[in-house]
Amino acid sequence: MNHELFSDDTPLPIGDGALLLRGFALGVDDALLEAVDAVSAEAPARRLCTPGGHRMSVETTSCGRWGWVSDAAGYRYAECDPVSGRAWPAMPEPLRRIAVAAAARAGHAHFDPDTCLINRYAPGARMGLHQDRNEHDFSQPIVSVSLGLPIVFQFGGLQRSDRPQRVPLAHGDVLVWGGPTRLAFHGVLTLKAGIHPLTGASRINLTFRRAR
Repeated sequence: MNHELFSDDTPLPIGDGALLLRGFALGVDDALLEAVDAVSAEAPARRLCTPGGHRMSVETTSCGRWGWVSDAAGYRYAECDPVSGRAWPAMPEPLRRIAVAAAARAGHAHFDPDTCLINRYAPGARMGLHQDRNEHDFSQPIVSVSLGLPIVFQFGGLQRSDRPQRVPLAHGDVLVWGGPTRLAFHGVLTLKAGIHPLTGASRINLTFRRAR
């Protein structure tokens, strides 16, 4: 791993076990977006339905051994893309590298993600407060990479009623959380209209987890 590719700024704590790495993905952002395009060409992003029947505002796809899916049967990981019936695309190496490097920078030296959820936000899209709890091993952290338009991340507590703090995220920022805050409620506010030179009128979020 060539760590010179990544920012060496001091991580900014936003909670117990939660760190913000400002600009950590800058310098490899082109490679990350090329990898996202390759995955999307094989497994196009789509707006999933929640178990309650509501269509999500973000477009979603996955890569790695497991893909995150949602439908009337619930939230879960699946080995095959339910649209094509084929296995999800393998995780491109640039994606795996940024996830492992960010986790190590945040103190999780042995993170080995087996899934990457790719969310594409258009203006007006948002993600309500939720917990990531479909994984089998909560000792593994979550790594979240922001690309494209800026957005405001909400990071709450272990109860939905806990008031979340608001953390502005810019292109290239990476969040890592685990340990005491692994099950913290989190989400993003509505994406505002704008144009980014690399992603146009959109934001792309990469979320890496160890599902199994």
